[in-house]
Amino acid sequence: MIRLYHVPLSPFCRKVRLSLAEKKLEVELVEERYWERDPEFLRRNPAGKVPILKIDGLTLSESAAICEYIEEKHPEPPLMPKDAAGRHEVRRLVGWFDDKFHGEVTSKLLYERVNKKITKEGYPDSSNVKAGAKAIKFHLDYMGQLLDERRWLAGNALTLADFAAAAHLSALDYISDVDWNRNETLRDWYSKIKSRPAFRSILADAVPGFPPPAHYADLDF
Repeated sequence: MIRLYHVPLSPFCRKVRLSLAEKKLEVELVEERYWERDPEFLRRNPAGKVPILKIDGLTLSESAAICEYIEEKHPEPPLMPKDAAGRHEVRRLVGWFDDKFHGEVTSKLLYERVNKKITKEGYPDSSNVKAGAKAIKFHLDYMGQLLDERRWLAGNALTLADFAAAAHLSALDYISDVDWNRNETLRDWYSKIKSRPAFRSILADAVPGFPPPAHYADLDF
């Protein structure tokens, strides 16, 4: 049995969940209250972060490394291109969303609005929320530019780059922080992504105290 220790709205956990689901690998999801710093959890990952994946007798951490492990062990259907340049572009975009987008947007919106309440760390910082709301416009426009030139974010095929982006955007969409009317091409891309069978468990997530908007699980928005 594959087991994933996760937090439902964590984009890093969602990226791993999407990779597993796309490969049709069954997984047991275990919610982990990482902020409580449970000794057993810290034994699994001393860094104190999720996701943590138990697979093939191993305990794996760091979402990007986990996804590449899954790709190497289960190459079909592929989520990484075969050519070196294509793999670089996928890794560049995964890094973009997990680093730049996360730092400028996800941490400013999702973490302020949701994580602080769940972890009892206080109230949202309005300056951070404003900064995140401003920054997401730039990122949505950049994604729109990529999709004007490509069928998917990294090229003509669905890759891990699309799942990394969708993991962040879906978590933000859960709290209505994505303006899908800003770019029709981007909206169409997300509609294709969330219509995939791999996305079903993501759209079924429910976080106590934070009900999703009506359009969240609507495949036609």
